[in-house]
Amino acid sequence: MLDFPAWKVWLIALVSALCVGLAVPNFFPESTVNNWPSFLPKSRLNLGLDLRGGSHLMLEAETSDVRKAKLEALEDSVRTELRDAKAPFADLSTANERLSVTITDPTTLDRAVEALRKLSSPTQGLTGVRDIEVNVVDGNRIVITETDAGTAEAIDSAMAQAVEVIRKRIDELGTREPTIVRQGTNRIVVQVPGLQDPEALKALIGKTAKLEFKLVDIAADPALAAQGRAPAGSQVLGFTDQPGAIVVKRRAIITGDQLIDAGLTTDQNGQPAASFRFDSNGGRKFAKATQDNVGKPFAIILDNKVISAPNINEPILGGSGIISGSFTTESANNLAILLRSGKLPVELKVVEERTVGPDLGADSIRAGTIAGIVAVIAVSLLMILTYGRFGIYAVLALILNVFMILGLMSVGGFTLTLPGIAGLVLTIGAAVDANVLINERIREERRKGKGVVQSVEVGFRDATRTIWDANSLNIIVAIIMFLFGSGPIKGFAVVLAIGIATSVFTAVTVVRLMASNWLRTRRPVALAI
Repeated sequence: MLDFPAWKVWLIALVSALCVGLAVPNFFPESTVNNWPSFLPKSRLNLGLDLRGGSHLMLEAETSDVRKAKLEALEDSVRTELRDAKAPFADLSTANERLSVTITDPTTLDRAVEALRKLSSPTQGLTGVRDIEVNVVDGNRIVITETDAGTAEAIDSAMAQAVEVIRKRIDELGTREPTIVRQGTNRIVVQVPGLQDPEALKALIGKTAKLEFKLVDIAADPALAAQGRAPAGSQVLGFTDQPGAIVVKRRAIITGDQLIDAGLTTDQNGQPAASFRFDSNGGRKFAKATQDNVGKPFAIILDNKVISAPNINEPILGGSGIISGSFTTESANNLAILLRSGKLPVELKVVEERTVGPDLGADSIRAGTIAGIVAVIAVSLLMILTYGRFGIYAVLALILNVFMILGLMSVGGFTLTLPGIAGLVLTIGAAVDANVLINERIREERRKGKGVVQSVEVGFRDATRTIWDANSLNIIVAIIMFLFGSGPIKGFAVVLAIGIATSVFTAVTVVRLMASNWLRTRRPVALAI
């Protein structure tokens, strides 16, 4: 138990030195660390919102829009299925959270119903429950409605997608370690450390970013358009940067779903603009649409507002183009970010917002640092006064343990929050529990009259089993808190889990190595413990 071959000694020393080296950048200013040679570690602890300051938003989804969006998405599928089934139809529309279509040939009604029922799919976890219902009313009209289970599944999917879209948008800002978590059924909490402008954050993540290209209805009456009225199959939309309105066709010739890239560029006048590029399928659709409509105007629409309505002077065959307007460099870049990240599947509104100033975070760090130092000093004095030499070994292991926690959290990119500091202080206090068990076991063996070496060996061997059992349970609890917790709870769980793992290594393996070295070199006949 106390025998350490040379390779094991070097391995323990290497792991300890590596972890200490990874923690060192946290004790120097960031500007100094950035100037270090490339082979030296530069990772630093990410500070959470409560320590660094930043913006906090709670967003709530308009879940009623999910049902409407799903039914609108079914329109094209319904047209395709009815045409394939050779069932003539009319009056296809969505209203009052249902989609209805009239079958003009009664002899094809059954065939049409059977074809449309193929559009339904079973919901997850509920055997036999479909996401939509297809019913016949008034003899020849088919009505499609979404089931409650289908709505719940659609909301869950939309919220999961919304979280990823928000994450992509914030990542584009270069902000490190944002916290983006779902809360309940239809809410998302967003915390961005270091960002003191919640208005800019809301402007970026609150936009749906639904991009559409639609043909302008040149036959529409301008007088009726000014009154907000449009012919069947068209709609009236306003502009983003100027008064007035324009009439466009309801059906989009292509949407932003097929975009694969967007960026900041300039237009032919040298003004800021946003470039875009479609995938191969979108490029073909865009090329065909522009070929078929040369000389006609088309509108570029973002979130139901017209950005611009240029003429199609010639076919656009490359699958790419630019969106120009009254942009600044910042607004054009933000538009590119929105297009790259994709559209939100559901509209989000801000129901809570707050800003945490950096001064408050600095006070928290100062208080946490003082608490940590006091904890280390108090525990160190208690261990040295109680166990003498073996108490000193425990204190050295405790200091190494703190460095290892900081190093592993830095290189792992974990975020330190205020609860995380509490977890660190708790770990400092709990780290010596293992040494207390070992030392008390050694005392017990000495009282039985056993020799120094045998007492130390038995003490480490018997106590280690108990230490492993106890800390295994603590690790399981920390993992559960991390998996099912959010925000502060996760921060606490991360520090706790890392602290438990490092404390077992330092308190058992490192202390045993120091004790073994002392016994081998000094060969004591008495032990004061």
